[in-house]
Amino acid sequence: MEEIFLFCDGGSLKNPGPAGIGVLIKYKKGNEWQKKEYKKFIGHATNNQAEYQAVIFGLEKIKEIFGKKKIKSFFVKVFTDSKLLCNQMTGKWKILKKELQPLFLKLWNLKIDFGKVEFIFQKREN
Repeated sequence: MEEIFLFCDGGSLKNPGPAGIGVLIKYKKGNEWQKKEYKKFIGHATNNQAEYQAVIFGLEKIKEIFGKKKIKSFFVKVFTDSKLLCNQMTGKWKILKKELQPLFLKLWNLKIDFGKVEFIFQKREN
């Protein structure tokens, strides 16, 4: 199974407020590591909404780059500083905020397209 590393972050000013996301996709092509970086203004959102949107955006970019058929064999390791997102996506925490429920469902359905997706909490300073 081919490994892809997806580093994601999202945030907003004043929470909620103007928000943006950043994504780094790292993968091996032959013996060389390749990387693609993206950033995007997403409008008005909370920090948690921005975190979800960053992961969704990153997985959609991987799907766009490699195609739906090939990603079935990918093991994507998603690194995020959102403990909430990690714990919700692994079933440890419930989704209590109504505004996160559609984002959770979108991400849940998107991850099904991949061979395996693992959510890894990484402290912000890392």
